[in-house]
Amino acid sequence: MGAAENAAPPRQEAARDRGAAPEAVEKVVVVDQAPPPPVSRLQAQRPLAPLQVTTQAPPPPISVASGAVEPPPQVAAYQPVPMAPQQGPLPSLNSHKYTNGITLCLFLLHLAAAGFAIGFFVFRTIHDNTKNPRSRNARRERSLLRDWLLPVEGTVVLSIVLAFAWQKAVCAWPRAMVRVILWSSFAVTLGVGALLMCFSMLATVGLGVAMVVFSIGTGLYACWVTRRVGFTARVFERAVQPVDKFRGLNGPAYLMVAAGFVWISVWCVAVIGAVNFRFPGLTILALVLSLMWTAEVMRNVANLTASRVIALYYLRGMQSSVQFSFQRALTYNLGSACLGSLFVPTIEALRILARGLNLLEGEDEFMFSCAHCCLHVMNGIFSFGNSWAFVHIAAYGRGFVQASRSTWGQFEALPGMAALVDSDITSSVCFLTGVTSGALCVAMAGSWAFATHRHYTATVSLLAFFVGYLMTRIGMALPQACVGCYYVCYAENPGSRLFDDTIPERLRKMQEGRDPLVVPTPRFPHPRAAA
Repeated sequence: MGAAENAAPPRQEAARDRGAAPEAVEKVVVVDQAPPPPVSRLQAQRPLAPLQVTTQAPPPPISVASGAVEPPPQVAAYQPVPMAPQQGPLPSLNSHKYTNGITLCLFLLHLAAAGFAIGFFVFRTIHDNTKNPRSRNARRERSLLRDWLLPVEGTVVLSIVLAFAWQKAVCAWPRAMVRVILWSSFAVTLGVGALLMCFSMLATVGLGVAMVVFSIGTGLYACWVTRRVGFTARVFERAVQPVDKFRGLNGPAYLMVAAGFVWISVWCVAVIGAVNFRFPGLTILALVLSLMWTAEVMRNVANLTASRVIALYYLRGMQSSVQFSFQRALTYNLGSACLGSLFVPTIEALRILARGLNLLEGEDEFMFSCAHCCLHVMNGIFSFGNSWAFVHIAAYGRGFVQASRSTWGQFEALPGMAALVDSDITSSVCFLTGVTSGALCVAMAGSWAFATHRHYTATVSLLAFFVGYLMTRIGMALPQACVGCYYVCYAENPGSRLFDDTIPERLRKMQEGRDPLVVPTPRFPHPRAAA
């Protein structure tokens, strides 16, 4: 080590002879803890100088005209690129804290109460048909089991097939499926609405008119977002690419769909028992609301599982375990899934309603100033509760409100990112897959009920749409989670090599004012202007 310290490179000595002040010298000295290996005869005759890394100033320029000899050019020493200091430690990825514990307790109490009620109604149905088979309630329950339950159970099976088909199709052909979903929802809902009106019953005609009106709105929406379809298809294509890297990533969605099938099957029998209970309308409404919340929680559990696996791949380059992520979604993050299942659909529905009111222009300034105010309020609430939060809930174990604020804060910190994700239509595409599946289930169950027992056609059709929509949304949790991770992880780490120029190019076009996503919103004109 002493010889290494006393040694000096020849160029440094030459610089001292010329009178240049040398810079500080960096030396890398390797200290061997183990005894040195035996020296060979060749190494003893020609010893090698120790490795040194030096940083020195270049020699002063020498004029060639003065007759001096220009020295050979020196190779600049390697200078490491200074990195920006990290702002605080990295967030923990293995938080063992239960998030949103109050909501978790409420959901578990609700689940216990719903399980008790469903068990009680199933037991009552079986008891009435075994102990008093000739009673009026028993005859009515047998009629419902024969003419009402079978079409609904067939609907559940069809909805499972459609859920898996939509998921596979979106992952296999993401570019083509965006247009297929938009226009198939329009065509299918229009055709099923016409079919219900052809049944010539008051209730079915009302349902048919509602579906026709919805199909017209879907067609107008598909025409309005035509310019966004290309970018949305490209985002879908890029977002679902990591799915093939993780074996069994769609397994949690399959498990949730299977659990939903069992729960809905038992739930249908409980509804039959609730028909003859005191206050049947309120009881069935409570069972419907319970099923909606439970199905949303199942969907968000699958969403959290896929979000953790994909988010850790984007942010840390990790190959996370699907089983471990699924266990975290069912334990530590279940409270956030329950809270998000309650508020995200409500907040998004109210936000869409406020936007719809904001499209209208009229002479009543007070009414439309209230619409503008409601829109601003809903946009403010949206930053405290949105679907993007599930990425940070899954990755960092944050609560629902904290994760909503952190994700939306990252979007606002990156110029143009908040407007880009606000114009995203992937959530609408996933929503329309559920609507299309529900309409197909209505076509099958409604025709079945109309052929066997006509006065059950409306109730069977309504329940078939409800079940088909819920089951398909559970199956589409994987593609939607992939898109959410793609946006959120890009906002958190835009310089990652895992992202291409899809989002940067779109942001650049938005800043230059030539982005096809930013189009003027169509508004209804004033009555006088229209006249």
